[in-house]
Amino acid sequence: MKGGEGKAQAKSSDERLKTRGKKAGKKVKDPNKPKRPPSAFFVFLEGFRKEFNLANPDNKSVGAVGKAAGAKWKSMTAEDKAPYVAKAETKKTEYAKTMQKYNMKLANGTSTAGDDDSDKSKSEVNDEEDAASDEEEDDD
Repeated sequence: MKGGEGKAQAKSSDERLKTRGKKAGKKVKDPNKPKRPPSAFFVFLEGFRKEFNLANPDNKSVGAVGKAAGAKWKSMTAEDKAPYVAKAETKKTEYAKTMQKYNMKLANGTSTAGDDDSDKSKSEVNDEEDAASDEEEDDD
């Protein structure tokens, strides 16, 4: 008797543990959504990383590159940062335009995730129809 109750209780506790860590309302990320633009620091970091790795070829630490970049960024004046800020602003405006297009597609009811699948299915259907018509012509 005791063993049967223990198994039933163990199953119910196992089910609770499986669902315990999961969030119920987590959204699924759309792979077609445009990525956010980099900040001015990350635009600076792209070039700095190359220079730092050329100057220090034996350095394998990502943290060292980040610390050195952060120190240099803090020591730079606003005039030195201006080109990186300008590049970041242009990327930000491009991102705004692409997000607007993306949101319009969503608003029109066009599912961005399904676009690739629907195009493939249309081409597959067309290919099958073409193959079927070719077979009929061969029979004549």
